[in-house]
Amino acid sequence: MANGQWYPPEWPDRIRALTDGTLTPVSPKRAATVMLLKDTDAGIAVHMLRRRASMAFAGGAYAYPGGGVDPRDDDRHVRWAGPTRAWWADRLGVDEAAAQAIVCAAVRETYEEAGVLLAGPASDSVVGDTTGPDWEEDRAALVDRELSFAEFLDRRGLVLRSDLLGAWTRWITPEFESRRYDTWFFVAALPEGQRTRNASTEADRTVWIRPEDAAGSYDKGELLMMPPTIATLRQLSPYGSAAQALAAAPERDLTPVLARARIEGEQIVLSWPGHDEFTKHIPTDLPTGGAPA
Repeated sequence: MANGQWYPPEWPDRIRALTDGTLTPVSPKRAATVMLLKDTDAGIAVHMLRRRASMAFAGGAYAYPGGGVDPRDDDRHVRWAGPTRAWWADRLGVDEAAAQAIVCAAVRETYEEAGVLLAGPASDSVVGDTTGPDWEEDRAALVDRELSFAEFLDRRGLVLRSDLLGAWTRWITPEFESRRYDTWFFVAALPEGQRTRNASTEADRTVWIRPEDAAGSYDKGELLMMPPTIATLRQLSPYGSAAQALAAAPERDLTPVLARARIEGEQIVLSWPGHDEFTKHIPTDLPTGGAPA
């Protein structure tokens, strides 16, 4: 492997099945992930976690806090601050209920996996310390889906701060994948007074790292990542502060990025539109279970 690009070994077989019509794509589930940023003396840093090697999807790969939408976030009123649900619906390209659910997923998953909560007692405030037994009890209930995010906010008397998020990009898992997600990527600055921690059972390590350093380690094959992760790291590198990245978010193109697979001669060509670095040429006669070169 020349770099840290992650590919599961079953992809060639599934790509062949898709191209010959024997594989029916599964519908992608809505999801959200957050690139949590902070300023350091050396420049901007992003919070990343390493997925446990035992994970069925992207085991060992570095990623950001994130996960699927909780269906209860579609139909329950959530205490809300910042741009309206209608504004978010227009920005994300969905209806208002889905917009609320996606934004809720971004905030909830950041709290579940990093212990950072983008909410406050008022529309212009953010909670400080989120550690302690009572906070951990609520966080665990959210993870177990015993508590909805709306119920959590009501219990705490908190308002979701949607203005602390910036929609950055959108990627859809390839059609030949067995687990598919339609994922919106957001940027957010670490709130003052809060600290990240590895609160996820899916991760065995977390780091704060400069985007250019993470990308450099990926290029050397030292850090394993999926295409959306390394692509967004490269996009973050030009910004000197978290505020600059957040200010740039409203102008970002949210057209979904979806991988394409086609057969050319004796090769399967796998590509992501607009991201030529991820293009792979896979021999059509690659043995079952083989991995792309």
